[in-house]
Amino acid sequence: MGVMDGLPGLEKVFKEEFPRARVQRCQVHVARNVLAKVPKKLKKEVADELRSIFYASSKDTAMAFFQEFKERWEKEIPSTVKCLENSLESCLTYLSFPEEEWISLRTTNIIERLNKEYKRRTKPMEIVAGENACYMLLAFISLKMECHWRPNCSIRQAAPLPFQRKQSA
Repeated sequence: MGVMDGLPGLEKVFKEEFPRARVQRCQVHVARNVLAKVPKKLKKEVADELRSIFYASSKDTAMAFFQEFKERWEKEIPSTVKCLENSLESCLTYLSFPEEEWISLRTTNIIERLNKEYKRRTKPMEIVAGENACYMLLAFISLKMECHWRPNCSIRQAAPLPFQRKQSA
């Protein structure tokens, strides 16, 4: 599964490279796009209803909330309803995965956080000892972040062989 922020070119290339993979649209990006079409006086109400849809416990429940949303707002703010309707199916892809993974799959926040961590760790370095060293550094940062997100994770257990220290006999 690829979690995307809605760039059509990125989704197109992703689908070409991974034809059997599924796309999850970032709910934060979709919510921003939807709310950009809402008059200021209605933003809070619409945002509350969006949360009901996005945080539903099942796809059927989310679709029921969307139908209520559509019936309520279609006449007053049709462009908002159309914007949400166009992205809704891909916003709910995460619901077909195990519930304990939903928090990580709903948005691109984890990906963006990882990219910020790469930048934070590599920016102060004037020189990296070669391309392989750079890859190892980025892989270690990725593992460390993954263990931060997952309960009961240890870098030593999660790391592939190049990262595991040899145990002295």
